[in-house]
Amino acid sequence: MRLLNIQKHKLEKTINIGTRGSKLALWQAYYVADLLKEAGLKANIIEIETKGDKILDRSLAKVGSKGLFTEELETQLLEGKIDMAVHSAKDLPSDLGEHFKIIAFTEREQVNDVIVSDDKNLMKKPNPVLGTSSVRRTALFKKYMPNATVVNMRGNLQTRIKKMRDGHCDGLVLAFAGVHRMGYNDMIVKQLPVEKYVPPVGQGSVAIEVADTLDKEVEAAIIKAVNHTESAACLSAERAFLKKLQGGCSIPAFAHAQLNNGKIHMQGGIIDTDGVAFVVREMSAGVEESSQLGTQLAQEILENGGDKILARLKAEE
Repeated sequence: MRLLNIQKHKLEKTINIGTRGSKLALWQAYYVADLLKEAGLKANIIEIETKGDKILDRSLAKVGSKGLFTEELETQLLEGKIDMAVHSAKDLPSDLGEHFKIIAFTEREQVNDVIVSDDKNLMKKPNPVLGTSSVRRTALFKKYMPNATVVNMRGNLQTRIKKMRDGHCDGLVLAFAGVHRMGYNDMIVKQLPVEKYVPPVGQGSVAIEVADTLDKEVEAAIIKAVNHTESAACLSAERAFLKKLQGGCSIPAFAHAQLNNGKIHMQGGIIDTDGVAFVVREMSAGVEESSQLGTQLAQEILENGGDKILARLKAEE
């Protein structure tokens, strides 16, 4: 549990928080609002619908991932209608552009993927049908669980569960963090090991995005209230990794950084959509070198076959 020892701020301004309107997105927004209030700040939540919320009949890879869940929020950041946008860190593209930046990450939740189902014996089935919208998860299942049939499943958590119960699949592959935050732990039938099913960049943390025009006093107050230093160091490494690969939701890349004994230990890689071509490497560095670590690990991946996988993936887009 995070221990708070925060000097109360005297900022009079109410901080407007922009968020998507799903139950999970709103959970994240209220969680951040509570952190702000604990620091003596005033907060107001504004719901905004994004393109990613509207287009549910196509996979993320076919829709294109850039700005899918962020564009509308960023427009309101630039217009000053909101002061900050709250995102699942894993949904953010590696390059936010010149007018935006991430200033804080919340303390990270457990990072692994899980399989959820109403059928407690699902994993005993010889050929389970699993729903996911992730190209990374799909590729990793082809590699590590080839007996499973993976089908595209878009929508918020509650929508996906309804689709599963309507017979579209036997189970869902989801991030533990979202399942836990929504209170569906009792539906977990398998926790996937992080060492094999390496999570996407940022999974388990909430990111705070702002425009570069935000008042510096407000920015500093948000950082002090919300940012979890250890999580931010790890996510800095992961996002540098993704930026070097120029990857997004449509690229099956993955990375996981952990802080132990003052050093960041990081595993990262990329896998082809067929689950065959696969490159994974590990590296460590000091906390102060987190961004360099991510970039160097990505370069190592590219030099050992990752460049060829990326070229094939981009040719398929």
